[in-house]
Amino acid sequence: MTATLTKEDARARIASLVKRFREQYTSYKRADYNETQVRRDFIDPFFKALGWDMDNSAGNAEAYREVIHEDRVKVGKALKAPDYSFRLEGGKRLFFVEAKKPFVRVISEVEPAYQVRRYAWSAKLPISILTDFEELSVYDCTKRPRPDDKASVARIKYIGFEDYDKEFDFLWDTFSKESVRKGSFDHFIKSDRGKRGTASVDDSFLASLNDWRTYLATSISLRNKHLDEEAINFVVQQTIDRIIFLRIAEDRGVEPYGELMPNTTAAYSTSARTT
Repeated sequence: MTATLTKEDARARIASLVKRFREQYTSYKRADYNETQVRRDFIDPFFKALGWDMDNSAGNAEAYREVIHEDRVKVGKALKAPDYSFRLEGGKRLFFVEAKKPFVRVISEVEPAYQVRRYAWSAKLPISILTDFEELSVYDCTKRPRPDDKASVARIKYIGFEDYDKEFDFLWDTFSKESVRKGSFDHFIKSDRGKRGTASVDDSFLASLNDWRTYLATSISLRNKHLDEEAINFVVQQTIDRIIFLRIAEDRGVEPYGELMPNTTAAYSTSARTT
């Protein structure tokens, strides 16, 4: 069983990790000190100090594990594997943690930030973490990620390892298992999203629908002068319904992924030539 640590015990354990990292900093920053090593040496103990059963020492059934290593989330047409998925009892995902080796510059490198945000966006998780222990970034993952976003985009909090003690109250109050159970994680999400005016995945989808509706209505009316407003609205809604149906079929593997776009492009080109 995982021993329950007090807040001060957890602070002391993380301080010990910081001391070890500082003392052997040059070794840990080498390119050949890999991600698996930093996970075992530092990231697993870090979150274990925050009360999480990182190796399922409680012997829970798979559906009730607190932490899933190499979880599975569908991103586009592929299954991806976030390094850690933290969950409440019963399997509800809370946040992902994506690990990198300390050779990576978490504060500035674009690809790792995009990666963790894309995982969390696809899984509809509002918050996730990117860390190599030397650095830790907390991201607002309700903002749609884009490949060319800077690493600072949607970053709520950045903490260097030397500041873990100074920022310990934030880490404990937001991400410790004890605090999560008491609702502080939910409170943090709600308060932060309210301040930043971010949109959920569903909000973004609804906004996209409105854009599609406007574009389709304009295009159809330009090419079909005989249609009145009611007829145009009917055609627009029918087209959107069919697109959504086909995308769901692709997502579930009923239709080959990506078939919709080339067929749509070809149909549009044919229409343009004949109108």
